[in-house]
Amino acid sequence: MNCEAVHCFDTATVRFAIYPDGLDGPRILGEITEDALRDLFGARGGPDSLLEACERHFELIAATAVIRHRLKPRQSIKLETMDFTYPIDDVAIQGI
Repeated sequence: MNCEAVHCFDTATVRFAIYPDGLDGPRILGEITEDALRDLFGARGGPDSLLEACERHFELIAATAVIRHRLKPRQSIKLETMDFTYPIDDVAIQGI
């Protein structure tokens, strides 16, 4: 999966794009916090390290964002550390 991402200094996040319905479908923007990238995905430095961590772990980040989008399609996607530390209820993701 291709990682389209940019560091957003003002919000302390990395903004990324996902395509829940494939490349022919809509492009959805999401964000992941710098804290999550540092706490869980090994980022240790500045913006380049954050983008690198996002790209290395993009499959998991994108899958989590798609689940969030499917559950609440009108809500913005901002992933935090806790989004990756709690098990996802299988019932909640049926049909995704």
